[in-house]
Amino acid sequence: MKKSLFGYGKTTKALAKKFGGFDIYDDCFSEISQDEFGNTLLPVSEFDEELSKLEIPSPGFPREHTLILRAKNLQSEYDFFYDMMPRSVWISGTNGKTTTTQMSQQLLAKIGSQMGANVGIPLAELDSYAKLWILETSSFTLHYTHIAKPEIYALLPITPDHISWHGSFQAYVRDKLSVLERMCENDVAILPELYAKTNSKAHIITYKNEEDLAQKFGIDSRRIHFKTPFLLDAVMALSIEKILLDTASYELLNDFVMEKNKLEEFYDRYNRLWVNDTKATNEDALMQALNRYKDKKIHLIIGGDDKGVDLNELFKFMRGLNLQIYVIGISSDKMMAYALKHGIKAVKCEILSKAVNEISKELKKEEVALLSPACASLDQFNSYAHRGEIFKECVKAL
Repeated sequence: MKKSLFGYGKTTKALAKKFGGFDIYDDCFSEISQDEFGNTLLPVSEFDEELSKLEIPSPGFPREHTLILRAKNLQSEYDFFYDMMPRSVWISGTNGKTTTTQMSQQLLAKIGSQMGANVGIPLAELDSYAKLWILETSSFTLHYTHIAKPEIYALLPITPDHISWHGSFQAYVRDKLSVLERMCENDVAILPELYAKTNSKAHIITYKNEEDLAQKFGIDSRRIHFKTPFLLDAVMALSIEKILLDTASYELLNDFVMEKNKLEEFYDRYNRLWVNDTKATNEDALMQALNRYKDKKIHLIIGGDDKGVDLNELFKFMRGLNLQIYVIGISSDKMMAYALKHGIKAVKCEILSKAVNEISKELKKEEVALLSPACASLDQFNSYAHRGEIFKECVKAL
């Protein structure tokens, strides 16, 4: 019997390299070949579910793909590693997962923790003898996970995202909460108050907001240097440290350096403020950015792949701000329709360079130009980071 991998991305490549002996199926393979690790690369049409004893998909592999529908022994990366996984903290939610994971690693590296998963390090590259795994956990991974569970599950707020992949917001939420059913009495789950009644044997701690969470864990938020939207991430990381070590390392947390592409401020040669928030790929992340700059006139670049999300509530929110939008990407027509419906001033640019140039004609020193697209980037860019790089290059060229 064969072991199968679906998709040949970073996660499955790491598995193939570490263990070998896989049959790997991907839509981009047109003929049978071998990779450098001795695994067999095959077209999708070659998959025979009767000859496969195990199937592991890449985390974002389409759930309606013919391979998924035919698979009889489907496991996630988490399920595959569960027997060799040390104690683990899983961090999920819609926004802030990466920052919270990185902050938690900053606080817990002193006890030998390692971080991975959606933060960019596959489980196959982590040390199974580490004291603790801190895993940024996506809704895609949770959808395919049916065995594994953490000792601590830290859930940030859930807002609409990846609707086209999950099929509905309810399905997206259901996947985010699914792990709670497998957790035990000695496990701890930190959840938004909305999910207080979720069925679980774990000890559940709920919160309304960052101040409520800080109060419940005895954390002094005045000693934290990070502001909204990163304050909740910081409080969550300290809460995880409190559960594990009964300490709160404020100074160590405040030494954390925020990654690029998240509310990254810079100035052009005319000393005007531009903000690269390209990682804001959903409406909640954009709303947090708009709140940060609500006292200024905002020139907002929005658009890309909207992932099937209804953005009417976002545009209603915009009506209360001094704002003009510049629309890019495959969703340009939809964004312009939203703007017309809600009375938002809008310029259809379609491409990022044109949006930057149009903003430059209007931008004053007391205003802000914000790339916070509320959409995924792959319609026009290699990644959200690539979109941010192009944005900064365009501004530099003004």
